Order: sequence, then structure tokens, then C-alpha cells
Amino acid sequence: MIGLLQRVSSAQVEVAGTTVGAIERGLLVFVGVQRGDSEARGERLLERLLGYRVFPDSADRMNLSLRDIGGGLLLVPQFTLAAATRQGTRASFTSAAPSAEGQRLFELLVTQARTRHAPVATGRFGAEMRVTLVNEGPVTFWLET
Repeated sequence: MIGLLQRVSSAQVEVAGTTVGAIERGLLVFVGVQRGDSEARGERLLERLLGYRVFPDSADRMNLSLRDIGGGLLLVPQFTLAAATRQGTRASFTSAAPSAEGQRLFELLVTQARTRHAPVATGRFGAEMRVTLVNEGPVTFWLET
């Protein structure tokens, strides 16, 4: 499972002109589910997202996690993260999980996140989304389990 996280001052997701998820300061995480991913990988990704130290402390060092600051978590499904891009000029998505499995694991991740952290917002699986964000730093990390 892949999580592309960005430290944000704010972020929101719109579907058909309607905001479906929004947060203030926190993490925007694009989530990609790959073939062979499991509930255990989702659990591990969530632990890393909640505990990854990306926010500045009083010395302006990245020593604080999302848990530490009580920030928002915006999870957005993005199957293109699983793309194979090493060859050619068009991505291949054979390593992405089948849609039903990707949706199941993404929704499980969201459910687990909501039991461990608040606030949690989401995009909509399979929808055409418009994501807007203000990246702080910029700070962006690729996490893979």
C-alpha cells in the first residue's frame, strides 16, 4: 500500500462541485492500493501516517506527528500511484489492485483511521475529484508498506 503524504495548512476534495472532504492543518494523503496488499499493510500504513514526524517543534525541526498536533487527516484514493512508469510513455496499471479490492482496503483504512484519530475526511473512491491544498514547506513523503 502506498501513501503519498503532504503536510498542509488546508486541503479539500470536491466531486461534481460539492466538497466531500476538507481539513485544516494536517496531512493530505493520496492512497494507492496494489495487488497483494492486505489489511496488515493498511494497518502499518495508518500507524506510519499517524506517527510520522513531519510537523515542526519549537526548534523548527520536524519532530512532531499528526497525533502530536491533533491535525486533520484527509485520505484520498488514487490508483495511479500504483502505476508502472519505467518504460514507454504511457503508464501501466497492472500492479494496481482490482477496483473492488482497492475500494475494500481503502474503506477499511478509513474506518480504522476514524477509530484512532479525529478529524478524518476522505475523497470518494472511483470518482473524478478536484483536490486543492496548501502544502506547508513544501513537505511531501512517499510511504510504502
